[in-house]
Amino acid sequence: MMRNEIKRRFQWRGRLFGLLTLLAFFPLTTMAITKQNADNEYKKGDYQQAIKDYQELLKKGVSADLYYNLGNAYFRTDNITQAVLAYERALLLQPGDKDIRYNLQFARSKTIDKITPESEMFFFTWYRSVVNLMSVDRWATLAVVSIVLALVLFLFYLFGSRLLMRQIGFYGSICFFVLFLLGNLFAWQQKQQLVNRRGAIVISPSAAVKKTPAKNGTDEFVIHEGTRVNITDKSIKDWRGVRLDDGREGWIAVNMIEEI
Repeated sequence: MMRNEIKRRFQWRGRLFGLLTLLAFFPLTTMAITKQNADNEYKKGDYQQAIKDYQELLKKGVSADLYYNLGNAYFRTDNITQAVLAYERALLLQPGDKDIRYNLQFARSKTIDKITPESEMFFFTWYRSVVNLMSVDRWATLAVVSIVLALVLFLFYLFGSRLLMRQIGFYGSICFFVLFLLGNLFAWQQKQQLVNRRGAIVISPSAAVKKTPAKNGTDEFVIHEGTRVNITDKSIKDWRGVRLDDGREGWIAVNMIEEI
């Protein structure tokens, strides 16, 4: 009788242990966040939960789509500064996306500072717009396709039986080889923008840009949250040399900005 009682107790404890183990692992499977979950929270109007879900997903891997949706969620909560930051990061990954660019410009229109960019020669503006037409991956893909087509057309030039075919092969291979070079150049420039990020967004309600990197330095001008600055110098601890699109320059405390 004693042995049966002990046996039953051990069986009960074993079942309890199994049940607790199952309950411990159950939340891990049910709480896994997916983009669909985050999108559903956004559609329901629970923007704060959507923000948390998108941020959690971004920890696992960044994408332009996630940053874009995060920016939309921030914008819905009137957090314009974080919306601008999210849109900027999305645009950095997908510079040719018109929706991202439009939403970024619209969010910027809600910020306090209205920065008028310096005038420049149309060629530089046009060249930059061409480079930002596609992402680094797409430029790289275009380069690979172009070199393959260039080689195929060059074979037509070498072994074509007709003069017209040889002419098409010769000039076509040259055109696609030039496109291959440009694709590589634009992909390299896009990658440099990703690796050497120089943009930052002011996250403090207002920030004094100093003439020198010191708290008691002379204020050059004041900018406000949501304004984009371009970092020019990182050599001094706790300070960043910055330049605005309108040409103004100075130093700003590092805790007042967040790099894109």
